[in-house]
Amino acid sequence: MIYPTGMINKNFKIKVYGVDNNGQRINKLVGVSGLITLIGIEFVNKFVTRAMNEGADATYCKLRRGLKVTLYAQ
Repeated sequence: MIYPTGMINKNFKIKVYGVDNNGQRINKLVGVSGLITLIGIEFVNKFVTRAMNEGADATYCKLRRGLKVTLYAQ
């Protein structure tokens, strides 16, 4: 991980929407560990870096497999 998990959880609320690996529909807030289980460390690093550089209230990241990850700045 590029950023510590405590810093990510403190600065962002992470919402995941779409279909998970088991084919179940999800629409919920997750922490860093929940996001890692859904998309993997590489995408978590990429999405958090994008959100930190963008500096907007909300950063939307979409995956081709149908997941939409939204990082809300606190």
